[in-house]
Amino acid sequence: MNRKYRKTIIAGNWKMNMLASDIKPFAEELKALVPKAKWCEMVFCVPFVNIPAALKAFKDTRVAVGAQNLNENDHGAYTGEVSAAMLADLGVKYVIVGHSERRRYYGETDTTVNKKVHAAVNAGLYPIICVGESIEQREMGVTGELIAFQVKSALSGLAAEQIHKIVIAYEPLWAIGTGKTATAEQANEVCNSIRAIIRKLYGARTARSVTIQYGGSMNETNAAELLSKLDIDGGLIGGASLVPEKFAAIVNAANQEQA
Repeated sequence: MNRKYRKTIIAGNWKMNMLASDIKPFAEELKALVPKAKWCEMVFCVPFVNIPAALKAFKDTRVAVGAQNLNENDHGAYTGEVSAAMLADLGVKYVIVGHSERRRYYGETDTTVNKKVHAAVNAGLYPIICVGESIEQREMGVTGELIAFQVKSALSGLAAEQIHKIVIAYEPLWAIGTGKTATAEQANEVCNSIRAIIRKLYGARTARSVTIQYGGSMNETNAAELLSKLDIDGGLIGGASLVPEKFAAIVNAANQEQA
């Protein structure tokens, strides 16, 4: 982390978990565990139907509410979809874009991701853009090229002043939901390469302001080591974000001396 130049963000991705009725007790327990977490921003990206309950439960706290997806169109005949404007109107701040599960199960492409990024930014939302490689791609030695392509595609058409509104999450596919985690050195190496790509595209000042998270099975036991690395500015947390004690431990791990 480098809090001198950029924000540390610990974001939970609840995926298709939690009922609206679960959120209030969850929030009360979390608030007791991290009452004054001033060293990072906390976010929960929740299912669409849970957004109103989450906004109510986390009102007047340092917790922001995010969505897990959005449609790239402003409006229209897209049954079952939700637009960026709808999310912003509710009070949502963040939205996950291009998660590997969306790419794998629902056919999202780098082109789709780029359109969604533009829709989010234009509506005043902060997109958390997910990039990452499979184990086969890592073993082939193409991680750098693949990540560069994903990042450049996602950011295509954005002006430098818009880059300040994006977050990038490096999520190696082989470390999502598997219990496997990239070593802190491996994760930081890729996050550093992502920052280098942004530097080439937008300059050093913009690059050093972008929050880059690690999103591959960060948990309460490995968070401190991962977050000690200079280019890892937070986490996109899956399973551990469903348990207040585990999420709080990760948040507390962000309270460490800066590099």
